[in-house]
Amino acid sequence: MDCRSLRNVFQGCYDEEYMPGQKNKIPTYRVDLDLPPDERWKQLVLEKQEDIVNLLANMKNHTDLIFGVSVFRLVNRYMPLLTKTLPKPYYEELVGIAQYSNCTIGEITLFNLFYEFFSVCTSIVMEGEDGQMYHGRNLDFGLFLGWDPKNQTWLTTEYLRPLVVNVDFVKNKEVLFSTTTFAGYLGILTALKRNKFSLTINERFKLNGGYIGLTEWILGRRNHRWMGLLTRQVMEEADSFKAAQKMLIEPDLIAPVYFILAGTKGNQGTIITRGRSDSNILDIGSNRTRNFQSWFLVQTNYDNWLNPPFYDDRMGPAVTCLNKWGQKNPKNTLFNVLSTRPVLNKLTVYTTIMNPAQGTFESQIQDCKSPCWPW
Repeated sequence: MDCRSLRNVFQGCYDEEYMPGQKNKIPTYRVDLDLPPDERWKQLVLEKQEDIVNLLANMKNHTDLIFGVSVFRLVNRYMPLLTKTLPKPYYEELVGIAQYSNCTIGEITLFNLFYEFFSVCTSIVMEGEDGQMYHGRNLDFGLFLGWDPKNQTWLTTEYLRPLVVNVDFVKNKEVLFSTTTFAGYLGILTALKRNKFSLTINERFKLNGGYIGLTEWILGRRNHRWMGLLTRQVMEEADSFKAAQKMLIEPDLIAPVYFILAGTKGNQGTIITRGRSDSNILDIGSNRTRNFQSWFLVQTNYDNWLNPPFYDDRMGPAVTCLNKWGQKNPKNTLFNVLSTRPVLNKLTVYTTIMNPAQGTFESQIQDCKSPCWPW
């Protein structure tokens, strides 16, 4: 693409009905936390076994082309050693997922680690005219993991779409929280705890990133937390917006990340920019807010106090369209903004819209048809 195409990626705000049609509806499963850990994912994994195997085969083919055929041999030899260092009950859950998917424990662990390092996303929190908080996100995944020039798609993104599911985590026969996730992944990237809070994560690109943290973990320094397992714990244990915020700020992390939270009351919206040991908090309506109105926050994969790079400016179009549509119809506004290119792009797998106070949680598969920006 030439410089003109770089400048003209944003060609206006999307304007359609909210969540149009049912063809991209996502199936819902239940994970019972009262079951033994190795049995919790059985139904879901058995039904999605073929799709999990297909994704892993794609990952294997891609890594073989880049690094040689020995990569997955090393995965199967050494990754189980890493798996055993994970805290309970997550190790047991991975063992169960491997068993019912008919994959090796090394492959399933690698499958879960990918989401710690390759999620390229957009999250938005806004306050509607009704005073309630609305939380939307695009989950973008598969950057640099194989481009298909003939069909103009990211191969890994295409293999991921059949794996997208909604999961209700159940405790004492009641839904504890809901999430949109990928079959075979046990962490949390997008979730709602009804009448409490909603949470999304975006990857943060830093030189002192997850690869350093992963290396330290392998070498025995294990006082840092895995992002997906921390968010899983937050969804299970936190009983309020403030409690969730505290749990996300305090621990050291394997990798830098952005946590985006919304609560049940007006002005309960925040972006937590995490380094591996430090944090920066940006609340909705804060006088430190850069480029945002007092009623919304936007987070992509770059620090919100800096200008986004010219080659990946999803922030500018999102802010423009939020200002255009305003606070009157929050669900429509969020869906339209998240469907505006390049906020919507070739990496986008799904869109989710949440309202913690109302307890609404709606997700839809996305597929940006050409011409569409690759990221």
